[in-house]
Amino acid sequence: MKNYKLVVIEGVDSSGKQTQTEKLFQKISSMNLKTEKIVFPNYESDTSSLVKMYLGGKFGTNANDVNPYMASAFFAVDRVGSIKCEWADRLNSADVVIADRYVTSNMIHQASKIENAKDKDEFLDWVYDFEYGKLELPKPDLIIFLDMPVKYALELMKNRPNKIDSSDVKDIHESDANYLNKSYENAVSVADKYGWHKISCVKDGKIRTIDDISEEIFEAFKTIM
Repeated sequence: MKNYKLVVIEGVDSSGKQTQTEKLFQKISSMNLKTEKIVFPNYESDTSSLVKMYLGGKFGTNANDVNPYMASAFFAVDRVGSIKCEWADRLNSADVVIADRYVTSNMIHQASKIENAKDKDEFLDWVYDFEYGKLELPKPDLIIFLDMPVKYALELMKNRPNKIDSSDVKDIHESDANYLNKSYENAVSVADKYGWHKISCVKDGKIRTIDDISEEIFEAFKTIM
């Protein structure tokens, strides 16, 4: 059983997860709380090998070519391998752990491949049971959903390098606008279904400032301490 508070920063591609994870990390660390941050996929580890192959198009050049259960297993293996085999000691000694993406990413991205509502609910239940139940991954205390509509995310994505190899080549998720739109629509629905704390990243047709969003996230964090 975890002794720390687990905060997840979640959202679609280019919604600001990495930036806001770092901002929250700095703010919590300044409170004299031992704080750790983790990022998924864990590209620095061999645990993400199957994820890299999937995103690189080895299993199909279109995200929808790959069964959501199969793809979810790739990401789940990376998480359980990283948390239990690589990061266990430092996480268990922490007061707060902040995760840039988590189990929730499978619920956003892979569930978006399923059109039928009943089948989608069955899949979401399976993800929840598989990762939190069967694999015994720690459950979050707070899930922050950065609500960044796709048309704004695409603008931010233009000059962002590929996180796997720092190239300009987009992975099979980022290169498919239709998939990104479905993921966003699904993400909003899932966030409402599971009661995630939603942060609107756009106001009056403009992306809010990083600091403005960061302050709202920090206020949400204080509710679990």
